[in-house]
Amino acid sequence: MLLTDNITNIKGIGDKTASLFAKASVFCVKDLLLYFPRNYIEYPDITKIADAKKGCINCFNGRVVSAPSLFSSKGKTILSFDIADDSGKIKVYYFNMPYLKNTIKSGMPVTMYGVIPYESKINMLSNPKMCTKDEYLELKKAPVPLYPLVKGLSNNKILDALKKVLSSDIDFEDFVDETTRQENDLCTVDEAIRLIHFPNEYNDVLKARRRLAFNEFFVFLYNMKKIKGDNTKNATDHIIGMDENTKSFIKSLPYELTKGQLCAVDEITKDMSSGYSMNRLLQGDVGSGKTIVAFIACLNAHALHKQAAVMAPTVVLAMQHYLDFKDMSDRYNLGLNIVLLTGTMKASERKAALSSIKSGEADIIVGTHALITDKVEYNNLALSIVDEQHRFGVKQRFTLLNKGKDMHLLVMSATPIPRTLGLILYGDMDISTIKEKPSNRLPLKNAVVGPAFRPKNYHFIQDEINKGHQAYIICPMVEDGDMQGLKNVETYPDEIREYFDSKVRILSLHGKMKDSEKDEIMLAFKNHEADILVSTTVVEVGVNVPNSTVIMIENADRFGLSQLHQLRGRVGRGEWQSYAIFVTENESKDNMERLSLLSKSNDGFFIAEEDLKRRGPGDFFGYRQSGDPAFKIADIYTDSQLLALAKKLVDNGVIQIHSKEDDITRHGFENYLDFGIICL
Repeated sequence: MLLTDNITNIKGIGDKTASLFAKASVFCVKDLLLYFPRNYIEYPDITKIADAKKGCINCFNGRVVSAPSLFSSKGKTILSFDIADDSGKIKVYYFNMPYLKNTIKSGMPVTMYGVIPYESKINMLSNPKMCTKDEYLELKKAPVPLYPLVKGLSNNKILDALKKVLSSDIDFEDFVDETTRQENDLCTVDEAIRLIHFPNEYNDVLKARRRLAFNEFFVFLYNMKKIKGDNTKNATDHIIGMDENTKSFIKSLPYELTKGQLCAVDEITKDMSSGYSMNRLLQGDVGSGKTIVAFIACLNAHALHKQAAVMAPTVVLAMQHYLDFKDMSDRYNLGLNIVLLTGTMKASERKAALSSIKSGEADIIVGTHALITDKVEYNNLALSIVDEQHRFGVKQRFTLLNKGKDMHLLVMSATPIPRTLGLILYGDMDISTIKEKPSNRLPLKNAVVGPAFRPKNYHFIQDEINKGHQAYIICPMVEDGDMQGLKNVETYPDEIREYFDSKVRILSLHGKMKDSEKDEIMLAFKNHEADILVSTTVVEVGVNVPNSTVIMIENADRFGLSQLHQLRGRVGRGEWQSYAIFVTENESKDNMERLSLLSKSNDGFFIAEEDLKRRGPGDFFGYRQSGDPAFKIADIYTDSQLLALAKKLVDNGVIQIHSKEDDITRHGFENYLDFGIICL
């Protein structure tokens, strides 16, 4: 079987099932192999009912001791009965499964496993799985992978397809020689792919993930080095200094730039006036004011009749930059012609934008990936700015650079990355850092609480809404799934509706939506057409909504500290006091100490360093980070030592990837990252 074979080539997958896989972006064999589990279930030992623990999977072996009864509540049909062992009994509820009444009989032996919710006042199992004792003991033998699911596509269907593919004669060529693998504790790619999907024990997961994460890091760094060549600076004719009009603009601002902003402006200006192309990372904590620094650089380019381009990862963020830049130009009479270019524009608007860019009428061009398409011809492009740079591939950034000659490059990131990791990821770049926040911002007030505080949290949010403000609520899951007990975006609005005034408007947002739908929802929230936005982490890079004063993050223990810090950066952007509430159902000492760091500090760099110290090899499923390149499985925090190893092996040149870009295309890989995971 070939990696490029259509998913329908797998026995048992017809057009109907293929359409379900397509919703999960799985179209061919390669896509299926790279569709990694989001977590694993390790089933616990069978315990006594008296020893039940809330918030985790429990398995009980007992008997049904009451006849099942059916009743309705809030539009749901609920089946209820009790099971008991010699230590006690527990209530069982099944929602919208009335047919089970004919299956459940009083006195019958059962083995049931599921999560007892933290918020339940009594010990109860909600929609538990039911099997025989022997079936459960079989389940316990190996960790069971859990995949991201779409409606209609089951975990078992994915596992069945993977079994068929991996039992075929598919072959993985390894670009790392055996000696290097043994010296660095790396298994083969073949073994890694098989074990990540079908581990015999949890150590197999760690072993497989180590190799796949190494591949991602190595190929990322290898191709970054290959694309950039040596680190010598390129001479440029774009010599851009600090213009007098720009100085006047800075003086006329109603606030003073912070020390970090002034330092960044100075460093960028020195780069752009040096006679060599700038290659600089502007790293600033959330809300630190990077946008005004970027605007000043664009203003200096405009003074010499040169164009600047600003590329953002989403239409909403590009629109925000466009409106912010346009507002500053109009308010301070700067006379800039600022043009927006996105893939969602009407044909007539796009044609007009392309014309003004080509003619040179456009001074600053703000847009999405549309800025790097073949049809875009710049007139005298001297400065490229890439916002939220980790959302773009290396090739995309350099495609933008190739739109001009010997241009200056400024990439911006709102995620503080520890210096040790930054030197590896951005070792060829000069780095400017803004640590302070504007003086008119009030520091966030943070709280780490258990599930019992949820009603109080909702009451507090209602009070803020009554003041005219808005709130975010973040859930770790899109929809209800095998990770029982975790909050999800799909059902959460219904769960909380009873706690809020009937006039409160609630919107939902998650990453499985179409880009156009996500943009529409974010704009609606920005325009105060909703009071609460229930969302996944898709909002961590989002529009500026100063009116939002509260963010409540559910299951906070499922996120890394740096990601929690990034998320709380959605609030505290206006003049009002803002609040971040972290709700955790894991109230263990270690977890509460970890989360308490967020209460002690609003400094993202401190948080990032602490996160790096505290992470361990088993943390990668609970604590997925943001701010690093969009790796499929690697994480720069958990895998920091692996990142250093990949850097070392790239630098010493022992491993060579003998492939050209057309090899990647021929094998069905759209980018270097996929190619790195399964390198042929």
